[in-house]
Amino acid sequence: MKVLVVEDHPAVRGLIGSYLSERGFAVDDVSTAGDAMASTAVNAYDAIVLDLGLPDVDGLELLGRIGRGRAERAAIIVVSARDSLEDRVRALDAGADDYLVKPFDLIELEARLRAMLRRPRVGYGPVHKRGRLVFDPMRREASVDGSAIELTRREASLLEELMRAGNRFTAKEILEERLYSSTDERSYNALEATVSRLRKKLMNMGAGVAVYGRRGVGYRLQEESRHTLIQPHDNDRGGHLKAGGPMVQRTGV
Repeated sequence: MKVLVVEDHPAVRGLIGSYLSERGFAVDDVSTAGDAMASTAVNAYDAIVLDLGLPDVDGLELLGRIGRGRAERAAIIVVSARDSLEDRVRALDAGADDYLVKPFDLIELEARLRAMLRRPRVGYGPVHKRGRLVFDPMRREASVDGSAIELTRREASLLEELMRAGNRFTAKEILEERLYSSTDERSYNALEATVSRLRKKLMNMGAGVAVYGRRGVGYRLQEESRHTLIQPHDNDRGGHLKAGGPMVQRTGV
């Protein structure tokens, strides 16, 4: 899941970005409306976390601009120190899907993001099932017949993208965009390494589905038995998910 954080205060922006990254989101962060529009012009985001107190354009105006741009499929949650009923109503009327008043706990922000992303308009379901494999995007947990599969955060993100795609192939370039932020450092074959590890884990658990690749096309989950595989190298060192819930304090608007 890919998220854009638009927040003027650098400490708050860094705190939100770091926390969501640790919880399995691919995060880009910017501090101005101009940079936000530039990012949404070239990236497809699942959600946008938007502060209203931006230095160049008021966040409410940016809401309208985003709605007219390429990010119309993104769920938008406003985070602001503006706590009046009128402010919340104006933001929701302008196109926001949710509104969170500062200070707030990052656990609540994550929960609200996942709740928005489960809504039908952005293509998320509460639980994904293929064969004997079950993936819960809210808990970031995969299992086969009730037995948990230990996944890194990037493996979990890859599995979710493939399960959401159903029987369709997803291009390597799209998967890389969805799994990595624009500032992530990654080797040339980082995605292939993640695919390799996920494929082995599904096979070892007898999931009934496997990750298949078609060179020049992409990857998908399939339940059939004979397909040509793309053999990647196992050199991604993605970390495991970490928990935590620091508070975002009332800074800016």
